[in-house]
Amino acid sequence: MRSLIPRTRHLLTAGALTVGAALTLTGCFAGEGASTQASSNRVNLAMLAAPASNLTPFSEDAFKLSRWSTAETLTVLDDNGEAQPKLATEWRKDGDLKWILTLREGVKFHDGSALTAESVVNSLTKAMGASPKLRVLTGLELQVEATGEREVTITTATPDPLMLQRLTSPQLSIFSAAAYKPDGTVTPVGTGTGPFKIVTTNGSSSAALDRFEDYWGEKAKLAGIDVSYVPDGAARSAALRTGTADIVEGLPVSQASLLPQELVNEVPMPRTNTLYLNNEKGAFADPALRAAARAAIDKAAVVQNVYEGRADESKGLLGPALKWTVDLRKDLSSTARPAAPAGQKITLATYTARPELPEAAVLLEQQLEAAGFVVEQDVREYANMEKDALAGAFDMVLLSRATVQDTGDPVSYLTGDFSCKGSFNISQVCDPEIDAAISAASASELGEKRREAIMSAEELILKKDVVIPVLHERVLLGQSKSVSNVVLDPRERGLITTETTKE
Repeated sequence: MRSLIPRTRHLLTAGALTVGAALTLTGCFAGEGASTQASSNRVNLAMLAAPASNLTPFSEDAFKLSRWSTAETLTVLDDNGEAQPKLATEWRKDGDLKWILTLREGVKFHDGSALTAESVVNSLTKAMGASPKLRVLTGLELQVEATGEREVTITTATPDPLMLQRLTSPQLSIFSAAAYKPDGTVTPVGTGTGPFKIVTTNGSSSAALDRFEDYWGEKAKLAGIDVSYVPDGAARSAALRTGTADIVEGLPVSQASLLPQELVNEVPMPRTNTLYLNNEKGAFADPALRAAARAAIDKAAVVQNVYEGRADESKGLLGPALKWTVDLRKDLSSTARPAAPAGQKITLATYTARPELPEAAVLLEQQLEAAGFVVEQDVREYANMEKDALAGAFDMVLLSRATVQDTGDPVSYLTGDFSCKGSFNISQVCDPEIDAAISAASASELGEKRREAIMSAEELILKKDVVIPVLHERVLLGQSKSVSNVVLDPRERGLITTETTKE
């Protein structure tokens, strides 16, 4: 059965985009959320989504706080996913369970109070008690205590080689005591430690930040940041074209080609668009039909025709954002010989939140039917699809999935998606060999051995055609020519820093 989804992308003209953006953005950059510090040395930032939880750090809103450089963590990740100093300058292990961190001297919160061991303990303790439980702390039991004026000791119930990487999560940012209200809410307004302090917020419309003059490090070159939330991709694109916005996050692929290309920046991100095959029942319980589906997919055609070349054809589960994967990748060819589909009926599900996915599903349907499958599509809003996908209601699910999340390490992704007890096991796979490989990676110390173990697990998963990775997405960021030194961060944690300037 053919899907009724349109097979062409309808592009708005540049003139229509500009008019639409003017209507959408009127007042956004100078509304109630604007700073009282008028200055030409401020950047206007148009963001994809408004805060979902009033900017509480115990939500995905924490990543906005990180991108604005208003909240800081004890450690940060480098390009290889290794922890580097931030509010903690050094650390050491005491046995297998204790981590002892030394805090940076001279750090002030935006409200003027000083960073102390007690304030760090308070922030981490509040994070540990957050409801729902923070993803970065799932399955982890730990205690945090101040063991000196500038010393904090973290003790885990079991050995955790990723403790320092966990502390890089924006959801574990450190705030002053004033951030934590008696009713359980947390506000980052005037309570962070970063080079920019939030001075005003205006719900789902805007926010404003000023340079923090008492920042512990080099002071920001910008006077401030004025943020607007603009969910319409065409409007964000037009705002960049007309100069209403200096920086625009989340440019849609369909709009990027309409802009002057010197305004468009892109960088590989650790996100893979993958076909999850139901390994437990239906057509793809047969390894030979999984191999046939894999052989039918033309990844390059999807990258060029749907993503207009602004994505990377998948070589494995982990993409070019993790540079170390290239040299360590093993032979991923199928262990099974493809069988003729012979009219085998399958359902292919995807969702609408990412506009390229339904269009990609149409092209994948055509490829699969050309190979002999009969495909019926099921396209829904994600909230209406997830339960059925996890229950194994579909033969195939096309999903955009982050492969490194809070820790910068892919093991949690491998565990959640491909282990017998994985919480996101859409493929319904339960294979002792794969479980053993993932467990070996999880138990490995950080460094080369862990990376090799991760790639061994990837090899097993893909040789058995558990899933078919199609492509790796890219971060598409719009940046006016007057702005310099904006961070192109694959993990989308960084954006505006002390070095960002505006002419």
